[in-house]
Amino acid sequence: MAEPVPVAWPPAPIRTERLVLRGSEAGDRTAFIDLFASPEAGTHIGGPRPRKELEGAVPEVPGRRLGHFVAALDGAMIGMVTLDRRDAGRPGHVRPEAGTADLGYMFLPHVWGYGYAAEACAAALGWFAGAFPGEPVVLCTQTANDRSMRLAAKLGFTEVERFEEYGAEQWLGVWHSISASG
Repeated sequence: MAEPVPVAWPPAPIRTERLVLRGSEAGDRTAFIDLFASPEAGTHIGGPRPRKELEGAVPEVPGRRLGHFVAALDGAMIGMVTLDRRDAGRPGHVRPEAGTADLGYMFLPHVWGYGYAAEACAAALGWFAGAFPGEPVVLCTQTANDRSMRLAAKLGFTEVERFEEYGAEQWLGVWHSISASG
């Protein structure tokens, strides 16, 4: 297996038509707590976490790690996009050695329906294709999550398999950058 390519983190902010993807800042802490405490945002990921627990657990600068983007609108965090390595112990892989990048995202419910998740995820995938040329990305979501299933299709993910995890049917799709397939 090839050695991972060193990547500077956080990268320079990525600007889209309406958003900025950036590393997290101390001012994002309240939005992180709101996001993880939201019953709507937690519907398909095991439910919300108690606000009191989050207030004690979320660090001053949350989400400071490789592959973790804050999606900001007019300077304020409205969601996040992550590109984490999929754990070999979990079902669903496109390579036998696992370790494939796994796209995740969560947005505050008041911004749902405006296309921000699609815009932010597309920008993060573009960054990933430049930072890790030729590497596929997977996306796993519950089949019951209609919004996430539509977003996966819009972003160009194609179904690899379905399996049971967390008591629900999961859909696993894969995305390849144009440069990776060409």
